[in-house]
Amino acid sequence: MEVSHLLRLYEAGHRDFAGVDLSGADLRGVTLIGVNLTGANLIGAKLSRAFLTKSDLTKASLNWAELNFVKLSEGKLVDADLTKANLSGAFLVKSKLPGAKLSGANLCAANLREANLWGANLSGANLQRINLRESNLSGVNLNWANLSEARLTGAKLYGASLNSVNLSRAFLKGLDLGGVDLEGVNLRDAKLTGANLEGSNLVAADLSEAMLRGVNLKGADLRSANLVNACLEGADLSWTILSKADFSDANLSEAKLVGANLEGTKLSGAILPSETLNSVYSANVVAMTAFEEAVEQMVG
Repeated sequence: MEVSHLLRLYEAGHRDFAGVDLSGADLRGVTLIGVNLTGANLIGAKLSRAFLTKSDLTKASLNWAELNFVKLSEGKLVDADLTKANLSGAFLVKSKLPGAKLSGANLCAANLREANLWGANLSGANLQRINLRESNLSGVNLNWANLSEARLTGAKLYGASLNSVNLSRAFLKGLDLGGVDLEGVNLRDAKLTGANLEGSNLVAADLSEAMLRGVNLKGADLRSANLVNACLEGADLSWTILSKADFSDANLSEAKLVGANLEGTKLSGAILPSETLNSVYSANVVAMTAFEEAVEQMVG
């Protein structure tokens, strides 16, 4: 369908454009509020800065489409194919995207607050500075996605896949990540105050300079994790596995370390809770003074 014909129909009050073929069409800045575009072919279409509020794009094909700064709040993109699409700066507040295909898509600085992305595929997507506060990310595939500086406070991540995800400098305050597999994940300088990480797999994760004040890490596996200069003030690390983790210069004041496995843990320069100092030093912790290091070098 020609764009001019589409717009004439819209002006005449027509709203049903289900299955329409608009592949490669130039729709930049158009107003198509509340239209039915279910099953539409919009592959490679240019829709930047278009107004599509409350429109239905269920099962639409939007591969490689230009949707930067599009207005699609309360829109429906259920099972839509947005592979490699550009949605940077897009406004998708309260939109519905269950099952949407967004692998390799660019959603940098997009606003998806309170959006439903249940079961969506966002593998390898660029989600830098995205707003996902209060959104539903249950069952979402976020493998290899870049979520640096993303805002996820209040989001639901039950059953989400987070392999090799980048969450550096992300805002994760109070987030429930209990039992989640975060092995090797980049959480450098992330804000995790009050988050739940009970039983999580954080083996070899980078949590350096992270804000972990009051975090629940009970029973978590932090083997070989990097927590250099992290703030764990008041955190609960009871029964955690901390062998070979690096807590150099970390703040562990008022933290709970009951039953924690500290074998081979590095605590050089760390601030430790006073009530656990004795138990820490009896647990074969690697926290040598400069004098001890010098002696070892001379001997060895």
